[in-house]
Amino acid sequence: MNRTLLSGLAGLALATGMAGPALAATPKTQAQPGLAWKDYVAKTIADWMAISPADAVYQGAHQYDGKMPDWSEAGLKASADFYRQAIAGAKAYRSLTGAEAFERDYLVQVFAGKLFWIEDADQPHTNPAFYVGGGLDPNVYVSRDYADKPTRMKAMIAFFETIPAAARNIRANLNKPLPASFIKYGVAGFGGFGEYYRGDARAAFADVQDPALQAKFRTTSEAAGQAMADLSTWLKAQPPAPEGSYALGADRFARMVKATEGVDVPLAELERVGRADLKRNQDALKVACNQFAPGATIIACFDKLNADKPKEGPVAAATRQIPELNAFVRQHDLVTIPGTEQALVRESPPYNRQNSAYIDPAGPLEKGIPSIYYISPPDPAWSQEKQLEYIPGEKDLLFTSVHEVMPGHFLQFLHSNRTPSQVGRLFVGYAFAEGWAHYSEEMMVEAGLDGGAAVTRVGQISNALLRNCRYLSAIGLHSGTLTQAQSDEMFRKECYQGAGTAEQQAARGTYDPAYLNYTLGKLMIRKLRTDWTAKHGGRGAWKAFHDQFLSYGGPPVPLVRKAMMQEPTAKAVF
Repeated sequence: MNRTLLSGLAGLALATGMAGPALAATPKTQAQPGLAWKDYVAKTIADWMAISPADAVYQGAHQYDGKMPDWSEAGLKASADFYRQAIAGAKAYRSLTGAEAFERDYLVQVFAGKLFWIEDADQPHTNPAFYVGGGLDPNVYVSRDYADKPTRMKAMIAFFETIPAAARNIRANLNKPLPASFIKYGVAGFGGFGEYYRGDARAAFADVQDPALQAKFRTTSEAAGQAMADLSTWLKAQPPAPEGSYALGADRFARMVKATEGVDVPLAELERVGRADLKRNQDALKVACNQFAPGATIIACFDKLNADKPKEGPVAAATRQIPELNAFVRQHDLVTIPGTEQALVRESPPYNRQNSAYIDPAGPLEKGIPSIYYISPPDPAWSQEKQLEYIPGEKDLLFTSVHEVMPGHFLQFLHSNRTPSQVGRLFVGYAFAEGWAHYSEEMMVEAGLDGGAAVTRVGQISNALLRNCRYLSAIGLHSGTLTQAQSDEMFRKECYQGAGTAEQQAARGTYDPAYLNYTLGKLMIRKLRTDWTAKHGGRGAWKAFHDQFLSYGGPPVPLVRKAMMQEPTAKAVF
């Protein structure tokens, strides 16, 4: 998913960043108990948009079109100061009850997570992902028809004009040796942006009949593209830091999970529950493979699964799968599908292919804008065999479509975009979003998707195992118990992933330490469903559970548990 990374990678837990045209002085949110809570929320969000204009645009606040956050040292300090002050201001509202108290705790947790990435993790100075996912992507102007093309072109011109200064700040901030995987990621990301600015972005507006506008678009996109290309070349020339330098360390990793997701659990316990779920899925895979490919090894079972490639290609196949999944959800009354919005399927742009698939959901402030489900082609530098292996089999792709669209991210954002809370509409967390989407895969099988066919269960479990290894890889890589090579091996041997996927996922774990959130969120949601439905009608209460769970927007799952179970404190339960 893309919008959360907004919040987390997203959203990498989607982050803030940098410089361009001068913005108004950074607003300071002070504790003002005399201000009504709803007014404090409105003021704080307006202040947040002013320091995070790229995120604001992504949410649909187009008064910020063309602006970028301030990634200078002064700008980064101002952002951190804002989050600290906003947290203190929200905590001053001690007498709130009900929905307002929930919203306060939600806002505090969101900003604590953002502050973690800036200060404790120090991502602006250590991780290119902070920038690649933090505002350099102009796709909102290209793919969302929120205004006519000339208007969006003018917004992109203003955006392009900020990029050379942004590139200078990035280069100044990333001023020490970086891990080889970070360099590779940054080189691909920055270089991909450079190509996109001067290539597909221009092509998208080639039909605008305004010679003066076209001339300015070409000039600014050329300068922006060159700035990104130069940044990529500079980064590529940097000597890599030693193996393992990507690690947050066990203590900081535990602080990350607490600050970003409200999960205050010892690392050993987190690893234990992750290994238990890995074994549960490995055991289920053996049973499903014995039915799907009797007598075959697990690898041969997966080979048989993946040999059934979508004949029309993955983009066309996913387009076919979406209405079928919609019909299944409605027929089995699993969860409410609000509205009439659509999810369209497209090939991923070259600068954003580190994930095999993701969805770019329409922002909550947009009106009538479709979401885009992107599917990545294999790396053309790979061998033909490796490229073919990377293309998913039909049932593997089916669960990617479940995850990204129905009833996964697309449906979840339909709900969050309609939640009464402004905080819930704007801030959807990594574990909530990815946990829900991953939970949806297994839930659909439990509900009888494809009649419970063995091949379908194998497809679902293959995706679950990928997330199991992400979970364990994140803990191992960042606590220092796994090297990147050992992570790669774990993806291949314990989770039965192909060579291309294993290499890609092991690398991702170094620069996206929070990618354990897929399984982390899923486990908390499954346990909450068990506990809540036990009091509200069992299996027959699934729809009510799903609708209520999604109604909160996207807060840390422990906060949702506290509210739904009427427990005294927010805690993670697996």
